[in-house]
Amino acid sequence: MNFKNESISAITELSVKENIASGKAGKYSFKLTAYTPKIIRVQVSKYEVFEEYPFSVVLEPQQPAVKTTENESHLDFNTEHIHAKVQKNPFRLSFYNNSGDLLNADDPSFGVSWLGEEVTNYKALASDEIFLGMGEKGGGLNRRGSSFDNWNSDAFGFNNDTDPLYVSTPFFIGVREGKPYGIFLDNTHKSHFNFGTSNNDRFSYFSAESGDLNYYFIQGDHVNEVITEYTKLTGAMHMPPKWSLGFQQCRYSYYPDHEVYNVADTFREKQIPADVIYLDIHYMKDYMAFTFDNERFPNPKALIDKLTSQGFKVVVILDPGIATKKGYGTYDRGVEKDVFIKYPDGTPFEASVWPGNSHFTDFTSKKGRDWWADELKFYTDLGLEGFWNDMNEPACWGQDIPNMIEFDYDGQEVSHKKARNVYGFQMVRATFEGAKKHIGNKRPFTLTRSGFSGVQRYSAVWTGDNVAGDDHMLLGVRLVNSLGMAGVPVAGYDVGGFVDESSPQLFARWLAVATFAPFFRVHSMVNVRDSEPWAYGEEVEEIARNYINLRYKMMPYLYSLFFKAHQNGTPINKSLAVDYTNDHEIYHGNAQNEFTLGDWLLVCPTTTTQEYAKIYIPEGNWYRFFTDEVVAGGQHYVVETSMEDLPVYAKEGAIIPLQNVVQNTKEVHDGELKLHVYFGHVKSSQNYFEDDGETYAFEDGNYYKRDINFDGEQNSLVLDDKEGAFTSTFKNLKVYLHGFEATEFEINGVAASLQQEDIRLIDPITEFDPLPQRDKKDYLIRGVKFLTTEFIDSEIRIKWS
Repeated sequence: MNFKNESISAITELSVKENIASGKAGKYSFKLTAYTPKIIRVQVSKYEVFEEYPFSVVLEPQQPAVKTTENESHLDFNTEHIHAKVQKNPFRLSFYNNSGDLLNADDPSFGVSWLGEEVTNYKALASDEIFLGMGEKGGGLNRRGSSFDNWNSDAFGFNNDTDPLYVSTPFFIGVREGKPYGIFLDNTHKSHFNFGTSNNDRFSYFSAESGDLNYYFIQGDHVNEVITEYTKLTGAMHMPPKWSLGFQQCRYSYYPDHEVYNVADTFREKQIPADVIYLDIHYMKDYMAFTFDNERFPNPKALIDKLTSQGFKVVVILDPGIATKKGYGTYDRGVEKDVFIKYPDGTPFEASVWPGNSHFTDFTSKKGRDWWADELKFYTDLGLEGFWNDMNEPACWGQDIPNMIEFDYDGQEVSHKKARNVYGFQMVRATFEGAKKHIGNKRPFTLTRSGFSGVQRYSAVWTGDNVAGDDHMLLGVRLVNSLGMAGVPVAGYDVGGFVDESSPQLFARWLAVATFAPFFRVHSMVNVRDSEPWAYGEEVEEIARNYINLRYKMMPYLYSLFFKAHQNGTPINKSLAVDYTNDHEIYHGNAQNEFTLGDWLLVCPTTTTQEYAKIYIPEGNWYRFFTDEVVAGGQHYVVETSMEDLPVYAKEGAIIPLQNVVQNTKEVHDGELKLHVYFGHVKSSQNYFEDDGETYAFEDGNYYKRDINFDGEQNSLVLDDKEGAFTSTFKNLKVYLHGFEATEFEINGVAASLQQEDIRLIDPITEFDPLPQRDKKDYLIRGVKFLTTEFIDSEIRIKWS
């Protein structure tokens, strides 16, 4: 049969009831559902009953107030923030904000169309329209003129042009005439997004190979609000254990056990902070999940206990393929429980992966997830709390999974075509739920290579098998920034590159950049050089130690950012497009790689092949983080790019809580919270959050939270009364004053003594100075003023004149 494009035609039936407008347009069914005042769901189907996609969206419709007006040509379907105009003949949708600005509209000629089973929504393309996000996708910051597929793939050694990659998040943010909106296509079939690539700017479109058109239109006054609303739909990230924010060391593979002991001992002997050591596939017996090789690791419990005593957590890798070997307990129990995916004739699907011929758990089935969760007890009984989910696209060496393979898909019984994109997502869900079940009130850490929208509820994401090279370092940064815009705040890359060998210069620079990433792990492939911080010579070791020290000094700031992301989905690494959306300079050159850690720290990644690099500083005044040099924003600068000196800037009004160096997150700090405040004629605020770092007690009120507010016009810094029942681990407060000209200060109405430290003396004001001492000379020549007081729970008000 020769299929032709068939666009949806005129509305023939229409019903409006409360927050839903539904009806028929010729042979197609449609439904609009107002989920919140800022979210409208759009469904169009070839069938009477709409398809269900049960995995991503966790929000139930909130039934917001909807006002409707109708005439012969249109239905207006308006929430407080979105005005949806439904054209009746033919059926076309347009979305406006409550000021009447057009945000997004169907293409007038094609609108919603079918080509056989493939459904497409063609959208009118404004001349200035910008497209952001899409998660784990290469290319530039502005997606305009690009197209992407969503089909989770094992992309070993990928590059900037490789598409698709491991994770699918079919959500983008459009910006039309400076006004942002979001669209999330919740259809798990292979999908395609074309942002004006192929038609001379006639239209953009998104499509799915089968199933319904099922998308959510999201309004937000700024990009971060769109992300927050999307997070309400798909769920916020779970709050991870604090140890997962620390430095993590991995390679393929550390074995036998004495190699692991040696790595742990060396970190502690060299005083390089670290929290996690990974065990890759060689820890297993014949690469079989839920086993330890009894020759390489004869006493895994003793190993885990010893590392725990040294302040390390152990994270083990887990693959979905289960070796088809009778007598292997996990396999036998899987057969008994009937949890493996099958051909239509009931025969289990078999393919070759690490342990040889293997069956694959059906993680789209509750039965399969529950079985996997029970198997996980093998690890938790040994004291493990961290699990690395790999190969879960799923990857099958040299083989394609036939599309006929059947999956449960929460009772729908679907083919591989609908299930593949959520397979890794549901695997890490099973891992997370199993770990949580077995370790009691502790928060597990899970890491995944593959996922779909909503994966942030269960896991961090790393960007897979990257390559040692400057281009991959910058690509990794962009991928993490883009994942943040797709609701996945905790992401990272293999520092130094997994494939091939890093140079000392590249490793030093990559580790410096990754210091500011949410997930901070070094990882390298088998049969390449060692990649521990000390493996590249003394100079790199010292640079690495200083940057890792900085990571641990930033822990109060980082942990507060993680909690904020847990609350509302705010990215931890923010592309400049989040806060500086309408600054067109950010969409060119190196600015596309830049990001802020939270609101305050601007990180400008630069390559190791240049002695000088051009960077862009966005609007406002900024302080060079390591020198306090002040630069004006809205300009490009050429900076020297020595191996140890990453360009990092603190914005005026920045409020950055730090602590002293510790060797791991369980080590007790010195009790002094070091609050760095950067003067500007601005108002700013920073949330501060503490809890026990490992349990869910914070959900029951056992936390310590307070807002910190700076007002450069009223000359005040106020730490609000604390909230929550947790007792802060800090007893004293030291406020560092950057750029302040005032000399008279008072704390809670009492005159305070202003003191000064000479920054040339590396300690203590080089709280965050990565420059090796022998290279410092007179590079830093200023002093920094500070105030000290008791860190009390009630309001602390600092005034100056």
